[in-house]
Amino acid sequence: MSTKTGTPRDPGPAADPGSDLGAAGSQLSTAPTEDVTLPSLGPLGWARWFWRQLTSMRVALLLLFLLSVGAIPGSLIPQTSIDPVKVDRFKAEHTTLADIYDKLGMFHVYSSVWFSAIYLLLFISLIGCIVPRSWQFVGQLRGRPPAAPRRLTRLPAYTTWRTDAAPEEVLGAAQRLLKKRRFRAHQDGTAVAAEKGYLREVGNLVFHLALIVMLVAFAVGSLWKSEGGKLITEGDGFANSLTQYDDFTSGAFFDTDTLEPFGFTLDKFEATYERSGPEKGTPRVFRAHIRYFSGADGKEHKTAIEVNTPLDIAGSKVYLLNHGYAPEVTVKDGRDKVVYKGAVPFLPQDPKNFTSTGVVKVPGAQTKDGKRNQLGFQGFFVPTFGGKGSGSMFSQFPALDYPVLTLTAYHGDLGVGSGLPQNVYQLDKKRLKQYKAKGAPVAKMMLPGETMKLPNGDGSIQFTGIKSWASFKISHQPGNGLALTGAAAALLGLAGSLFIQRRRVWVRAEADADGHTVVEVAGLGRSESARLPEELAELALALEPDAPLAPATDNGRAPDPKPGPAADTGPGPDSGPDSEDPAEPTDSDGPADPSEGARA
Repeated sequence: MSTKTGTPRDPGPAADPGSDLGAAGSQLSTAPTEDVTLPSLGPLGWARWFWRQLTSMRVALLLLFLLSVGAIPGSLIPQTSIDPVKVDRFKAEHTTLADIYDKLGMFHVYSSVWFSAIYLLLFISLIGCIVPRSWQFVGQLRGRPPAAPRRLTRLPAYTTWRTDAAPEEVLGAAQRLLKKRRFRAHQDGTAVAAEKGYLREVGNLVFHLALIVMLVAFAVGSLWKSEGGKLITEGDGFANSLTQYDDFTSGAFFDTDTLEPFGFTLDKFEATYERSGPEKGTPRVFRAHIRYFSGADGKEHKTAIEVNTPLDIAGSKVYLLNHGYAPEVTVKDGRDKVVYKGAVPFLPQDPKNFTSTGVVKVPGAQTKDGKRNQLGFQGFFVPTFGGKGSGSMFSQFPALDYPVLTLTAYHGDLGVGSGLPQNVYQLDKKRLKQYKAKGAPVAKMMLPGETMKLPNGDGSIQFTGIKSWASFKISHQPGNGLALTGAAAALLGLAGSLFIQRRRVWVRAEADADGHTVVEVAGLGRSESARLPEELAELALALEPDAPLAPATDNGRAPDPKPGPAADTGPGPDSGPDSEDPAEPTDSDGPADPSEGARA
């Protein structure tokens, strides 16, 4: 038995569809045939050209790359849909750059025009690629493996031998063997044609279909999503209604009347920090203890929400975002009447040590003679004060080791009755006057329990205690499950397309003039692989019991398969040392000479 592996040095007609390989070497891939003809002039011709370019795989890969690059700003630049407070802070700190970003849609990347255009073009391109390839692949599955090439010696894996078994017996045994090894096989004349590895193309198509599924999931998540933020102080709660959100965004097709009834109450926020070393101030415990319910008459349950452990409730997820402090104050007006009592959230300006700013607005205050006198207080809060003489109102540590509240008092008109929206964390001073005593602004640095009195008997404000607050993001993303399914299918499809090789095998058995049967076994794969010659050798060895080698003649040479010139083209597999060994097989128009396999 002789075996030939490797690629012929002269591809010649084998590279041509009309050559010896013919249909055998075609349709090993579902890639569409490239048409290099230029379109005719006119709208229809250019439309056809544009469609062919858009639905080509290289353009699809380019659009996928652009989509990945376009998503980078969404990770690096604050997004309005995620944290509008950070966006406002970024705009205040980078006014020039913020104007450029605003025009380019960088603060809402995933809903911008340019990102949506890339997304839609990729969606169309993938559909245009997959649909025709799927139909072509279905046609291949319904058809039969192509007939054997005229000259099997031109295939990259080839072996041949002579046997005394009848050609019909060899072909029958070959067909049974190939089917047993899960090849699709059928007999065509004097040869058996078989094919295997269709899962490679299935994996390729599944991978691209999975990309479409992921794009659909992204679209569903964008059009039917809802997302909002809520800052909650310890002891307060939240109910899932539109008026309860501090900020709320939703997709174009989301109906706010369909908000699921659920809610939760923040019982306690627990936070501990590293006390020493290079990681001093790093959070070790960052946990919100809550009680939640689902449904109009749902029973309350206790749980904890952490940064990477959201609460999954009624099809939505509640994420823990930030934490801060809310000083508790009691305000009395000129009549010595309590006009405000509660905790006021202060926003951290230093995310590491929680140096925070905030305002207290008291619109219902009056003077001692009953005149309207709205009060406003602007201040700083530090959980750990550096101490007198430190010369700084910056916190030294994020925990409540030495809490200090500094307030500056104003009075007049807060502007809350104008009907214009106001930021609850900022004080509009246009119609306010600052309290002064002896020409100096009225301000005081207070510890818990201390009180600052206002001039002219206009009242007082007392620092009574401290509570923690936590901000949450309530997100409803209907496409997450679909996206996960698409991602899993993409991985499976990619694995199939990378590790499965599609290949074809032919077994030809023909009687020669000496009464022997010449057996030829050849294989062709979609790509070069060392596995194909090995598999062909295994098939030949498995077939040998049904087609044993014919005995050699007395002179050490196997009999020539055919008399005449064709038999002189080269020696058989058992030729002696004095025989000639041509470097290249002949390229005649007649049938393939079995002895050519010995010359590889």
